[in-house]
Amino acid sequence: MLIGQMNGSAGDKIHIEELEIFARVGVSNEERAQPQRLAVNITLWPRAKFRDLSEDITRTIDYSAVCEETRRVAGAESAKLIETLAEQIADHLLRTFPARQVSVELRKFVLADARYAAVFVDRNAED
Repeated sequence: MLIGQMNGSAGDKIHIEELEIFARVGVSNEERAQPQRLAVNITLWPRAKFRDLSEDITRTIDYSAVCEETRRVAGAESAKLIETLAEQIADHLLRTFPARQVSVELRKFVLADARYAAVFVDRNAED
């Protein structure tokens, strides 16, 4: 599913591409022993339309704060599956910021013959 096609989503959105985060994630205890480098792509659909912001940052989603919160959640968790971590990030962002939808792509760099493995989580505020 392409970003922007989620549940017919259209309109204004904020996108963060390839945010580097570190998290303890992996099936084995050894893999979770040290934080691993991951990359996350985040798209948020704000509740307010951009045309209604009047240059007021308090009326939009502060993408710098989104990055900080994403890093904080990732650093505080220890998950076996990147699916679980992606879900935790998406849920936290929806609870923390005035967004009606969020899309999270989480990439892990562990396969020798592939660039990365990734999972996608799309959530609505109503879910």
